[in-house]
Amino acid sequence: MKNIRFKVIVNLALLFGITSVWAQDIPSNTITKSVSKYDYHDAFAPFFYTKNGTSTRSASGQPGPGYWQNRADYQLTAKLDEKNNEITGTEILSYTNNSPDKMDFIWMNLDQNLFKSDSRGNAVVPLAGSRNGAQGQIFDGGHKIKSVKVISISNGKSTETEAKYNISDTRMQVFLPKGLNAKGGIIKLKIDFSFIAPFEGSDRMGVLETKNGKIFTIAQWYPRMCVYDDVRGWNTNPYLGASEFYLEYGDLDVTITAPSNHIVVCSGELLNPTAVYSAEEQKRLAQAKQSDKTVVIRSASEVETTSKLVSSATKTWHYKVTNARDISWSSSAAFILDGAKINLPSGKKALALSVYPVESDGDNAWGRSTEYTKTSIENYSKRWFEYPYPVATNVAGNEGGMEYPGIVFCGWESKGEDLWGVTDHEFGHIWFPMIVGSNERYFGWMDEGFNTFINSLSALDFNNGEYKPKPTDLHEEAEDYTNPKNEPILSSPDNMKEANIGLLCYSKPSAGLVILREQVLGPERFDLALRTYVERWAYKHPTPDDFFRTIENVAGEDLGWFWRGWFQYNWRLDQGVNSIKYVKNDPKRGVVISIENFEKMAMPVVLDIKTKSGKVTRVKLPVEVWQRNVDWSFKHDSTEEIESVTIDPDHVFPDNNEANNVWSSATGLVEKDVILDSYLGKFSNKNAPIKITITEKNSVLNVLITDYPSFTVEQIAKDVFESKRAGLKFEFNESKTGFDLILSDKQKIPFTKE
Repeated sequence: MKNIRFKVIVNLALLFGITSVWAQDIPSNTITKSVSKYDYHDAFAPFFYTKNGTSTRSASGQPGPGYWQNRADYQLTAKLDEKNNEITGTEILSYTNNSPDKMDFIWMNLDQNLFKSDSRGNAVVPLAGSRNGAQGQIFDGGHKIKSVKVISISNGKSTETEAKYNISDTRMQVFLPKGLNAKGGIIKLKIDFSFIAPFEGSDRMGVLETKNGKIFTIAQWYPRMCVYDDVRGWNTNPYLGASEFYLEYGDLDVTITAPSNHIVVCSGELLNPTAVYSAEEQKRLAQAKQSDKTVVIRSASEVETTSKLVSSATKTWHYKVTNARDISWSSSAAFILDGAKINLPSGKKALALSVYPVESDGDNAWGRSTEYTKTSIENYSKRWFEYPYPVATNVAGNEGGMEYPGIVFCGWESKGEDLWGVTDHEFGHIWFPMIVGSNERYFGWMDEGFNTFINSLSALDFNNGEYKPKPTDLHEEAEDYTNPKNEPILSSPDNMKEANIGLLCYSKPSAGLVILREQVLGPERFDLALRTYVERWAYKHPTPDDFFRTIENVAGEDLGWFWRGWFQYNWRLDQGVNSIKYVKNDPKRGVVISIENFEKMAMPVVLDIKTKSGKVTRVKLPVEVWQRNVDWSFKHDSTEEIESVTIDPDHVFPDNNEANNVWSSATGLVEKDVILDSYLGKFSNKNAPIKITITEKNSVLNVLITDYPSFTVEQIAKDVFESKRAGLKFEFNESKTGFDLILSDKQKIPFTKE
């Protein structure tokens, strides 16, 4: 493109000379404008990504050809001491090092150590209290590691050697005498441990007293491998309670020994049902596997009977789950048990189960839990990715709601819409982070926010809208969502005020994805991109960049402006309607509407334009109108006077200033359109071999100078027009028979209309 500014100014200056007889200084004009905080250089800055793609993580957002991750397989035993709330266990860990690095040690999570009196997590509980930690319970908490041994097999013979280990808060470093080879090396450890279960374990596990016995909801119960990845190496941030987990995938096999009148439910598939269920319960279980309606397997009346049986006898339950990142379980004599069939898109079947005490029974409460579970799993399987486990179990416990592979713990007092909501939310977590294994310890929004988003869609679908939520009014939420005092979404939950976690990990990320789906990309493009993200990163470890890049590459949009404004920063949004003017001051010729972006965030624009007759027309402008502009004017082809112009009429954007969202004919500014006809024509100077032709298009003056590209000018004062691009001003005389061409050095050159 020709450099108009340079060529026009230089050539005209050479043509007329610095000492031109027409040259004279002119005073500068001062134009007062509203102050906007918006800077499109910030919003649309280049290089949102701070690094290029690598061999392990492609620039397109998918795992690269060199992607690797390690594997952790567990053989576990657990014995429940109901009286003392104690679990005693043994773990045989097979850890495979697929990384390119040799290891002299490994790191493991000892999450129960959060409940030790001297833990870091206990130290950061404020005086006002917290949902995290033991919530005031004083007890001998924490993992008791009795032994750590390396298992070696030589000539078919197994030997166990004591390993040196070091425990630091909720982490244990185990030193490997012979090291662990890269790219396929395997180490086997045997760990004996025990711990006392807390009553309220950071709202993620616990012990609930009911009239028919205790309900144990057991999680974070065995030493679990820390993740070693290509991003940080060992991920060893301590468990403080607010941030959740980051775990390796593998197969987990567990036997759980509990009192004989207990029902034990667990992640995965029960391998010995005939050893633990009565003949009648086995019959009903088989019926449930074939029924779309809930089948009661152990009834309330049967619970009343069995729970009173006092015996030292035990039963051992054997469960296995494959390709999972964790395993959790629950045990109680107080459990009513019911179930129903889950129909999956491939034609496979799974089983929905619910266990709950008689206090939670009833059709307005947990009697519908299996219905909720079945519907939720079927919905997400159809929309995003097929449910991978043979069973989905909902447990009534004293947690507000917590998720694990194939099993969730929900509040025993929940009823109706609340029970649907918590059930749907916790089972939504099967997709994020149980299938898509993001790092919850750092990026809570990548599971909670994504899950809250997919909950918003499933809630619309459930039972013909039985619990259909009201649309979110983002104007009402704008103050919280864009408050500069809050932490950004990309913060770790451990770096957020506890009161902000619900907002920044759940609500705001979900609202952002709704905006992206409904207002930016459209449902078809967005849904394909999110499904692709799930498929690419199923059973793998994505980072925020992997998500951002996948959405951009699949949807075909550069969304740096969106990620920057919504996730990276707490920018505010304030779009406003400044004024209107009728074309040539005649409403029948159409209207020019002027809008402005007053705050840091950019978003697309939606306006409703209402005419005097009551007709409403919706206009949508892409975000690109802000890519190089602070304000914007556009023509609307109306044929009558305008009654009102409303920006963001449905409140789908977080506009935090409604005062400028509506232009009304009763109070709004109607600018007078300058009739440009008298400025049009061909102009010349007898001393110059050039001509200047001025024409009009869409109420804008276009200037064509001989041998130069045309450019537009805008009016900056009465009879004065300017092109900043060309560096020129045109000051017309009152009769419009000519103008002075004003150069950037304030020299004037007269031109006369031919």
